[in-house]
Amino acid sequence: MSRPPRLTSSSRSTCSGGVFDWEPSLRKLDELNARVEDPTLWDDATAAQALMRERTRLASAVEAVKSLERDLADALGYAEMADEDGDEAALEEARVQLRAIKERGGRAELEALLSGEADGNDAFVEINSGAGGTESCDWAGMLLRMYTRWAQAHGMAVDFLEETSGDQAGIKSVTLQVKGPNAYGWLKTEGGVHRLVRISPFDSAAKRHTSFASVWVYPVVDDDIVIDINPADVRTDTYRASGAGGQHINKTDSAVRLTHIPTGVAVACQAGRSQHQNREEAWKMLRARLYELELQKREAAQQALEDQKTDIGWGHQIRSYVLQPYQMVKDLRTDVETSDSQGVLDGDLDQFMGAALAQRVGATRDAKDEA
Repeated sequence: MSRPPRLTSSSRSTCSGGVFDWEPSLRKLDELNARVEDPTLWDDATAAQALMRERTRLASAVEAVKSLERDLADALGYAEMADEDGDEAALEEARVQLRAIKERGGRAELEALLSGEADGNDAFVEINSGAGGTESCDWAGMLLRMYTRWAQAHGMAVDFLEETSGDQAGIKSVTLQVKGPNAYGWLKTEGGVHRLVRISPFDSAAKRHTSFASVWVYPVVDDDIVIDINPADVRTDTYRASGAGGQHINKTDSAVRLTHIPTGVAVACQAGRSQHQNREEAWKMLRARLYELELQKREAAQQALEDQKTDIGWGHQIRSYVLQPYQMVKDLRTDVETSDSQGVLDGDLDQFMGAALAQRVGATRDAKDEA
């Protein structure tokens, strides 16, 4: 049984030159632990909360690496004993353990790239169907299922904030809040147009159809981040909520849509039982959207916001999902592809997210080097 490379202090640096170089991270954690003991720390509550978040994030990352080392040592010790005893069943069990450790290590390495200002935050995810009627609405519904499955597989919670059903099937639009560690950091790479090619279940002639839907991702803004919005710049519309709900939620104008006139950014919420609840949540979403706009301006290597929010159609897609005449999902930014299209639609997105994240971080570093 071949033995994987041992984790050393140098190989612990999961992102060379990045956010989690091992020795600097340990020194930084020691520094943060010392600052936590300062009795004057909470004189500035905002600064203290930021420090505590950084300390928690760094302590979790350090513990994750140490946990991998412990589990690797245990698995190798178990494999050595099984090998000495000639126990093939135990050896196979050790192989399974080592494969699982390798997968955890790979994910930890990618998470080390999540160093953006809001990467650790929860995320809002909007999905909108493109032109094409029922076909595109059904495709948007498939994307909703895909991202819900991905979130659940990673222990994240999903709340529905707004949903407009399609006339016959699927959805015209939906807004989700995904809650979990680094939710925005992972999902931010999914923003763009997604293209589906398949034999339409709605076409009696069984012809092949191409459908489009857009995905837009932005971070949930922490309460201590102040986004100054002039109320005079925001138009408020109320309307009757659609979808599941009691008599009150469906028979009153409880749903709220806010439109920021200078930027054209619009958000909507209908999940609450009252207009007041929906208005409060919609303002939170609007602040998050405008914060994302500011983040986009700061990150010179990222594509400009308006370039991402283009027509939902040909020439703008980031990923193609081909179900007929062959099976293939291909990311057009990174060229990562797989024939396991059903697995992807069931939420197996990590390979695409990881490649796009690595590419994004690399582009940002190149831009900084050129500057």
